[in-house]
Amino acid sequence: MMQIFDTHTHLNTEPFIGNTEQELALAKEMAVTRHNVVGFDHATIEQALSLAKHYPEIYATIGWHPTEAGSYTQAVEDQIVAHLNEDKVIALGEIGLDYHWMTEPKAVQIAVFKRQIQLAKDHHLPFVVHTRDALADTYQVLKEVGVGPEGGIMHSYSGPLDMAVKLAELGMLISFSGVVTFKKATEVQETAKHLPLDKVLVETDAPYLAPVPMRGRTNRTAYSRYVVEKIAELRGLPDEVVADATYHNAMRVFQLD
Repeated sequence: MMQIFDTHTHLNTEPFIGNTEQELALAKEMAVTRHNVVGFDHATIEQALSLAKHYPEIYATIGWHPTEAGSYTQAVEDQIVAHLNEDKVIALGEIGLDYHWMTEPKAVQIAVFKRQIQLAKDHHLPFVVHTRDALADTYQVLKEVGVGPEGGIMHSYSGPLDMAVKLAELGMLISFSGVVTFKKATEVQETAKHLPLDKVLVETDAPYLAPVPMRGRTNRTAYSRYVVEKIAELRGLPDEVVADATYHNAMRVFQLD
């Protein structure tokens, strides 16, 4: 039986609040059987933890988003650390650098990124990286501080193959979102086609980045099925092979197997 692990979804945000069961039912119909719900500020962290407690197929990742880096305080860190040893918390994130919105100076973002990588290592967890218009600096930080034995995940990767290979060599897995299905996303498609399959994960980033054929609509965790299908098409493999490989990669990095 095909199983898909959506390694990055925001069932903890509108429009999903109050609709969790409906979302999980549709996901199950499309063979999406596990979901990593990512919290990135006070409200979404609490909601991710709550969902993970209530639903066996939901796990939580908690951390402080780079666009919020200026509000990272000891109290924030204490909130995150208080939950890192809970059974259903499987990673720290999403953390990283965002030079697109540039809500905080680069130095502030880098300092908060490094601090949270250290927290992940201290708690023997992988970490989930958000990078936007900041891939070179993200790579430099990861190279400088080291990824650690638990590894990490490049969430919604949209860069070239050579950088993906370099990141994988540091110990990162590369997660593809609906972007890989976009007609003009040829660079991402090239990466998804050639990167070793044991380095590949799939995700939705729902409610954002809905894949073709749902582009322009609200993305749903079920739609990670379309990401699997696109990667399989690019690689000339059966859908089941890509689903199985990415599922087991997720189970491995999240220490669930």
